Amino acid sequence: MANPKTTLYVGGLDESVTDAVMHAAFLPFGEIKDVNMPLEHESQKNRGFGFVTFVEKDDAAEAMNNMHNSELYGRVLRCNYAQPPRIKGGEHGFSTQPVWADADQYSADAAAEQEAAAAAEREAEGGADPMAAAEQEAAAA
Repeated sequence: MANPKTTLYVGGLDESVTDAVMHAAFLPFGEIKDVNMPLEHESQKNRGFGFVTFVEKDDAAEAMNNMHNSELYGRVLRCNYAQPPRIKGGEHGFSTQPVWADADQYSADAAAEQEAAAAAEREAEGGADPMAAAEQEAAAA
């Protein structure tokens, strides 16, 4: 996806809308660089949304202002600036760092979780900590 200020997300599309229909619907607002409509694998129909990329960001803004909440094939459209694609991974939920960068923190969290589970199991088996009994005897004497 190019510059997010030139690419619009268009949602609420009817399944019969094609790339050509989207291109024709948004052409009055300026020169279009690309139209992308993800398709369902089985039916090869659109998934109800698409992306329109304009050459100029002013054209994209005008298209968004005019086409948001308008109708196409009897369905109300939602038009917003498209967000850049995010790849899962990293501590922020997107790819600012490799997936394995959080491995140390994951290992530390897993070790702490195992220790907490072992402590709970010991407490369930023997009641209290064995050192606590020795401390109580020392305090009584």
